[in-house]
Amino acid sequence: MSDTPAQPADVEVAEQPEAPPPLDPAVRARRQAALANVRKLGDPVLRTKALPVERFDDALRDEARRMAIVMEDALGIGLAAPQVGISHRLLVYRVDPESPTVTLVNPRIEWSSRDEEIAEEGCLSLPFVHVDVERPVAVLVHARDERGEELVIEATGLEARVIQHEIDHLDGVLILDRTSREQRKAAMRAMREAEQAAASAA
Repeated sequence: MSDTPAQPADVEVAEQPEAPPPLDPAVRARRQAALANVRKLGDPVLRTKALPVERFDDALRDEARRMAIVMEDALGIGLAAPQVGISHRLLVYRVDPESPTVTLVNPRIEWSSRDEEIAEEGCLSLPFVHVDVERPVAVLVHARDERGEELVIEATGLEARVIQHEIDHLDGVLILDRTSREQRKAAMRAMREAEQAAASAA
């Protein structure tokens, strides 16, 4: 999941918001290198239900560490294993930049709140796409960490949204599947136009 801030849908903006400052060249280069490792829309792995993790070994821990690096360098706040081409039920996220990265293996949502809210979401696998997605505001998640220890996470707000977004990836579900037909068409058009502009500039 990308970390682009959302603009509340019910807020009128009198004038165009200022564009974010350009990235430092070194940060931009790291981000581009990281995004090159992220599978994009059209890759079959993004539409395949990931397999449960059965071995909690050094290879799994290395996988989680590599994913955390890709996520951080890509300026994202969540990443699921299928996004880097690995069909494992494994995800990493970090909502607060001051907090350590959380690794969830074989996560299961055991409970979701009845209260839901709509917010804008982006995705590292869908560059230039931002759509409104409605999700429960709180979830209770059971999982294991990269060493096999059991975890129970009660998440609300942005953390709950990120976890749900990444678990969707483990089930082959994308944010385009959770938005309106109109937004989906607009998002696909924006992605095509951005790709054409990038190709022209290359």
